[in-house]
Amino acid sequence: MITLRNIKVWNTGEIIDLRLASTASAFFHEGAAPAEDADIDASGLTLAPGFADPHVHYRDPGQTYKESMVSGCRAAASGGYTNVLVMPNTLPAMDGETIVDPEALGAKEVLDAGYDNVIDYLQHYEAAHDVQLPVRYDLCVCASKGRAGHEATELDHWRRYLPDAEESKDDYQRAHPVTAISDDGLAVTPEILDQVFANVKDSGLYLIEHCEHHDTGAVNEGPVSRELGVPGIPEDTELNIVARDIAKARELGVHVHFQHVSTAISFDAIRKAKAEGLPITCETAPHYLALCDEALLKYGTLAKMNPPLRSEADRQATVRAIADGTVDMIATDHAPHTLEEKALGFLESPNGIIGLECAYGVCHKVLVDGGHISDERLIELMSVKPNELMGHESCDIATLVENFAEPAPTGPGTRKGVNRLLDLNRVESPEDVDLVVLGTDQAWTVNPEQFHSKARNTPFGGWNVTGRPLATIIGSQLMFSRL
Repeated sequence: MITLRNIKVWNTGEIIDLRLASTASAFFHEGAAPAEDADIDASGLTLAPGFADPHVHYRDPGQTYKESMVSGCRAAASGGYTNVLVMPNTLPAMDGETIVDPEALGAKEVLDAGYDNVIDYLQHYEAAHDVQLPVRYDLCVCASKGRAGHEATELDHWRRYLPDAEESKDDYQRAHPVTAISDDGLAVTPEILDQVFANVKDSGLYLIEHCEHHDTGAVNEGPVSRELGVPGIPEDTELNIVARDIAKARELGVHVHFQHVSTAISFDAIRKAKAEGLPITCETAPHYLALCDEALLKYGTLAKMNPPLRSEADRQATVRAIADGTVDMIATDHAPHTLEEKALGFLESPNGIIGLECAYGVCHKVLVDGGHISDERLIELMSVKPNELMGHESCDIATLVENFAEPAPTGPGTRKGVNRLLDLNRVESPEDVDLVVLGTDQAWTVNPEQFHSKARNTPFGGWNVTGRPLATIIGSQLMFSRL
């Protein structure tokens, strides 16, 4: 059994010893793998509930040359994530509709595996491909058929995939339910807004809204767009969607979660809606905390995304919104593309960057090292709050210690500094214990060539950051280690 000695519990500060149940069959590592009976000195390291990301794109099916479920989940595990929410902009779209065109991009992957729609295929991905994925995942259904924005998806076509649906389910369906609705990458269109909100209300799910819409432009409107000679995107393209959906939440009482919020004016609107008691939550992403549109001059299209990087004033407003609690959580918006695609220029290259494998380090550098929040608050933003949004409970380590840890030895001759031992083999429901081991002060340099993702499209290559996930534990089993 692998035992970590002298590790600190993230929210109590207690130093404990932790014994893992086993190493999972999906385990992978960087460097030498620990022996099954290893005793590892974890002094200075922190034990926290596993990170959760409510916003990832895995390009599977349809664009697996960019990313697959396997490579995306490995990237997540190496970044300390134990749970992710997979967005529906797959090809074909994850809309619950039966595939009718077998020649459509990605359709053959689904049909050859024996399934007739993308939700079934992704729920059963491990069975279809005979693999064990190293991260838990939920699925997000499209708001519109084909993500085309013309017709709302039909609740009856995907109701059976909901967590509390009465239909009998196999283990894969129970493990990977549909838990949210979104047309992510696109805002819900006005023509189907009422029906989409009706689906949200009737299903009991929440709407994940891509709160930004523009018909022209490629980067933030301002001095940088003019210097580049590239059409700009005004900041109110975000506020318009935020204000519209806040009004619908007020009218219907349904939960709206705003993705990748990036402007001061949007944060002000969300702040006021929360003060009103409306069921509104929001996220931002590491790149909006660490970069402004001036980064386009240095990194080019590696810093092109949607919403675009905003002004330095908006970046500072994003940090303030984290510090004052307006922002509920941090999501990566992990968006893999090839470097060839990103080299097409500002007008033609796709939007987005990858983020799972350096998110914690970048956020720690900006927010904790910058003095804006504590280590504990960053863990809340990356673990507790996104898990809560996704309907999952973060592991309560302190309660596990109190209920199941062996007491530290006492009496004459007892060595000083002996800790309570939390043996995950002895806890109740070890299959529910998801953890991350963090080197909160560990300095490292981001090297995309060492990423487990297939993609390399990040502006953070070469950045010196602090804070690194060192081990990912799912169901009490070691899934990833760089210890």
